[in-house]
Amino acid sequence: MVRQDCGSCHGLYLTGGLGPALTREALADKPLDSMASTIYGGRPGTPMAPWKAMLSEAEALWIAQQLMAGFPEPEKDSR
Repeated sequence: MVRQDCGSCHGLYLTGGLGPALTREALADKPLDSMASTIYGGRPGTPMAPWKAMLSEAEALWIAQQLMAGFPEPEKDSR
């Protein structure tokens, strides 16, 4: 979900696009609760839509924690 839905604005590798980068380095100085709140409630007046219709607050917090820890690289197809 993060790669597909968030990646549509933040880039497939979460290095930025329409939305800012979501890499561990880019988020290092951001408060965890603020990130979770942004995921859950969006940012009015910006393209960042709220995800509260699809996620619980606990799930938004979990996503924020994973992003802060450094979201893993996408797996490469070994065919």
